[in-house]
Amino acid sequence: MSDLSEHMPFKSPVMPKALPASAEIQFHCYPGISCFNACCKQADVTLGPYDIIRLKDALGMGSREFLAKHTVPFQMDADGTPGVKLKTTDEGVCLLLDEEKGCKVYADRPTVCRYYPVALLNIKQTGQPEPVQQYSLVQEDHCKGHEENRKLRIEDYRIEQGCQEYDEYNRDWYQLILKKKSSGPTVGKPPQTSLNLFFMASYDLDSFRRFVLSDKFQNTYDLPQSLYKELEQEDLALLQFAYRFLRQVLFGERSIPEREGAWEKRVAQRQEIWELRREAERARRLREEDEKYQGDL
Repeated sequence: MSDLSEHMPFKSPVMPKALPASAEIQFHCYPGISCFNACCKQADVTLGPYDIIRLKDALGMGSREFLAKHTVPFQMDADGTPGVKLKTTDEGVCLLLDEEKGCKVYADRPTVCRYYPVALLNIKQTGQPEPVQQYSLVQEDHCKGHEENRKLRIEDYRIEQGCQEYDEYNRDWYQLILKKKSSGPTVGKPPQTSLNLFFMASYDLDSFRRFVLSDKFQNTYDLPQSLYKELEQEDLALLQFAYRFLRQVLFGERSIPEREGAWEKRVAQRQEIWELRREAERARRLREEDEKYQGDL
């Protein structure tokens, strides 16, 4: 199965032919086709943030439990930007596959699975402020759906497979990744703390919710209590807030207002901590020096 990651949705040394939504394809997948479930036995599925919300809810899990049981981490780029893929068996079979019935979470299947054999391309063109959404066709030997006598436009296939909702809630995340990649050296490699925040805000919403609702966060950022209440209760609102937060973390965009004097207060608190640490280190060294000579006195 193809891998959807940032604007290049599958591994290939060659840029695939980009197709508009109006392009016509010939494809049909259904129970009973000779290759049914073959793609799930060669699964390489990168998950976006909305995919994880749907899957964890379908499985009745929190985000942390879902990530531990059903995903494996990987690096999406040379800077170590964290991504997650669906976990498979050693043979590459998706853990969510039932050999007889097919996908156990079909109604909540990830974006990559919905699009297959179409690949989503978010392409940033020179001079354009926003990426353009285009598509390409993936043809793999194991897939017999291309031989079926059914033709339809990509835009109709997207509607049929329920891709629009997934694209809507993952779009800002794709744009974050694309902006980071297109910015290149001007942004630089994010520090490890920023990468950790990226992982939490993108994938582990339960931990991100605790982070946002903490006293430290609320004392730093000037947001209405009504918003905090919404973030406490609604995953989708929290996800959209996570995108705002990541724009601030990765690109310095002031998308979340800070309380007046909050930065200065944090700096002062850190200086106090650093001074306490320096004092503790000096005391430790003095003790070590004293111990060296205790036997000579």
